Amino acid sequence: MALDELKSAIPDFAKDLKLNLGSVIGNSELPQQQLWGTVLACAIASRSPKVLRELEPEAKANLSAEAYTAAKSAAAIMAMNNVFYRTRHLLSDPEYGNLRAGLRMNVIGKPGVEKVDFELWSLAVSAINGCGQCLDSHEQVLRKAGVDRETIQEAVKIASVIQAVGLTLEAEAVLAE
Repeated sequence: MALDELKSAIPDFAKDLKLNLGSVIGNSELPQQQLWGTVLACAIASRSPKVLRELEPEAKANLSAEAYTAAKSAAAIMAMNNVFYRTRHLLSDPEYGNLRAGLRMNVIGKPGVEKVDFELWSLAVSAINGCGQCLDSHEQVLRKAGVDRETIQEAVKIASVIQAVGLTLEAEAVLAE
């Protein structure tokens, strides 16, 4: 299992990450599609080749072709949106918020999977990319759709652990050079 290989690559000083990785994936109460879509989107967003190489095959095996593509789409569109909306939010001139974005985001309206799943994946990627405006937007859509806070927090926990594992492994690879 690739998850076990990924856990074994985590150094001893980051034992908490190893335990958390097993827990957030292995003990998740999310339905399989939500879980593995979140894992795949976050593995992509982590920018860690090792994390993506190890987690992608299991995600692909647990997702329909449509969900697999949609999770990758969530990572892609949020890579753009998180930069754009985070920048508009951080600029001190509020007039930027009144300008038309002019960016295509069609996949958000027609993701090819249940809207709630896509929103959850988008929220998790936004957590990794640090866009508060996107986090608020996706959380509100999820809450209006009846998704509870525990489910939303579970996706954020997956995002945080995958990001931390990716960062740790990439740092160790650099230090080993």
